[in-house]
Amino acid sequence: MQAYRLLTDEDTSAFCHKVTAALNKGWELYGSPSYAYDHATGRMRCAQAVVKQAEGDYSADVKLGEL
Repeated sequence: MQAYRLLTDEDTSAFCHKVTAALNKGWELYGSPSYAYDHATGRMRCAQAVVKQAEGDYSADVKLGEL
């Protein structure tokens, strides 16, 4: 199965650590990162899509963060 996740967080080192952790678990970057202003919090937010080939068939019960 091909798995997809969109990682998001505020523009802090925590976001970089989240992406780095995913890469070290075998996820691959998919496309360019995004950067946008969150009016509700008054902070910048980052997003990065990642993909991964995984065993099994997809279902809505798959916990993508555990792949």
